[in-house]
Amino acid sequence: MAQQKEIISTINSLIETLKDGQEGFKQAAEAVKDTSLKSMFNEFSLQRAKFAGELQSEAVNLGEPDPETDSSTSGALHRAWINIKSAITSGDDHAILAECERGEDSAVNEYKEAMEEDISSPVRAIIERQYVAVKEAHDRIKSLRDATKTS
Repeated sequence: MAQQKEIISTINSLIETLKDGQEGFKQAAEAVKDTSLKSMFNEFSLQRAKFAGELQSEAVNLGEPDPETDSSTSGALHRAWINIKSAITSGDDHAILAECERGEDSAVNEYKEAMEEDISSPVRAIIERQYVAVKEAHDRIKSLRDATKTS
């Protein structure tokens, strides 16, 4: 039973991280000027919503009647910082990409920590599959950020 509570706690933590990313990417999409970046950020926001839904279903399957549905407090603070930074830099795409990369660093680390936990096979498979996609998003954002560096 204790292990099940730990798994649910891990899942809820990932859900918070995914909700942070969903909202952060949505705000980034609204802030950038480049239409391809807008599209990519919207795509990542939808992906994070889908991933959160998958994990919420798993939490319910494990007996959690009320899985996490909100972002974390620190995520809200991070998004507020993104808003301030993007306002100051008047929607500078490079600055927004840099902030998204910072958020993705956090998401990648959350997934790495979750994968170190003793988690049952079906949940582990979902977390590992999502981790691959989160890592790909991180690397894509980092690559774009590097490509938009101002001299």
